[in-house]
Amino acid sequence: VQLVESGGGLVQPGGSLRLSCAASGFGFSNFYMSWVRQAPGKGLEWVSDINLGGGTTRYPDSVKGRFTIFRDNAKNTLYLQMNNLKPEDTALYYCARGSFTTWGRGPRGQGTQVTVSS
Repeated sequence: VQLVESGGGLVQPGGSLRLSCAASGFGFSNFYMSWVRQAPGKGLEWVSDINLGGGTTRYPDSVKGRFTIFRDNAKNTLYLQMNNLKPEDTALYYCARGSFTTWGRGPRGQGTQVTVSS
C-alpha cells in the first residue's frame, strides 16, 4: 500500500491550494478515504472523508464550506481543494485510507506541508 501526497506549499491567508494523493497497492475504489492533518505541537485532526463513489462527503465545522474532498477512481487519486485558507490551517496534511471512524487503523502517507502566512 502506498499513499503519496503532493500539492502543499506556502500560501497567504485567503488563498487556495489543491492537494493530491496518489494511491497504489490496493483497490482504491473499494475504500472510504480521508484527509487528516497535524498542526505543529498538536495531535492528528480529521479533516474530511469521502465514500467509495465520491457522492458523500463529510467535514468538521472547522473546514466546512472552505474545503472540498473529491476523488477520481479511474486515476486512483484523492484530492482536497482548500479555499479561503487561514493561518490555523497550517499543518502537515496526510491522506489516509478509511472513513472518519476507521482512518486511524489504516495506512496513511508521508504528508505534504501547508503553511498559511503573510
